[in-house]
Amino acid sequence: MIRTRPIPPSAFRLCFLRCFLTSLLLFSFSPVSPAQDNQLTIRLARNPDPAIDFNLTTLDGKSVTLAASRGKVIFLNFWATWCGPCRAEVPDLVALQDKYKSRLVIIGLNVDDEDPAAIKQFAGDFGINYPVVMASSDLRALYGGIPALPTAFLLDTEGRVVQKHVGLFDPRLYEIEIRALLGLPINAKVETFEDTGEIFLKHADRATELPGVDLSKLTPPQKKMALRRFNAEPCTCGCKYTLAQCRVWDTGCLISKAATEKIIAEVSGAAPKPAVLLPGTGLSPTAPLQPPLPAPSPAPPSPPPPGPNSQLPEKPYE
Repeated sequence: MIRTRPIPPSAFRLCFLRCFLTSLLLFSFSPVSPAQDNQLTIRLARNPDPAIDFNLTTLDGKSVTLAASRGKVIFLNFWATWCGPCRAEVPDLVALQDKYKSRLVIIGLNVDDEDPAAIKQFAGDFGINYPVVMASSDLRALYGGIPALPTAFLLDTEGRVVQKHVGLFDPRLYEIEIRALLGLPINAKVETFEDTGEIFLKHADRATELPGVDLSKLTPPQKKMALRRFNAEPCTCGCKYTLAQCRVWDTGCLISKAATEKIIAEVSGAAPKPAVLLPGTGLSPTAPLQPPLPAPSPAPPSPPPPGPNSQLPEKPYE
């Protein structure tokens, strides 16, 4: 159960540092990529899925829906008051909302299991100028479960999800993406990508490669067969996802990794095949009717005969 709890200053600094370093690593990968001419390249989904709409009440008692903000860029931010990185990015989100207030809507989706009055007090203390609503577990499930905080979904002016960010990112990245969606000048290139589970796990079945899965030694038909099984067979780690979805959702899962490796071995012919037995005989069609007799073991050497001066043991050898 998620609960709001105070964070000691030392623990907060350590949490912030870890999440910040992790976010720097994330920042260097999926959302952006350096172009050959050193110009920043941002990535936005092509043929994006429409965002799942909702009708929620803000801390001020107002209704919030995605449909009401059609025509504007929407930034959905799942967060919690106890989350250090979430706290750290609030001032940047406030600044973005203030700068693009007529064309941008930031919605804070709070996951605290706490009295909304305490969240309202927090929002007032931090000067939050965008609507904050309480995100139910059902809503979080509709958006993929939200395994980490903060998690943000970026929607274009047609209400379609074009990017997902997990962790703390440089707010300049958010601004570049927002400006690109608004058709404003940016000093970056825009690259599109097919969602293969990066945004919505249900699209993991589109993937031709999966994290931590080596398909390089398979032939094209074998690879197709392996991917089909990855998307059909469930992972048994408790995630309730397919093997493909689990590899995207949790790259550190040893169970899905072992299961995919086993499937690869089977489709490539590297795994031993189960024996085929003749009906009613229990014998393999290629096995001999009678097992070969074991080779005779060499007899143990006989002890030398006793000499004239030798003595027999007082009792038999044990």
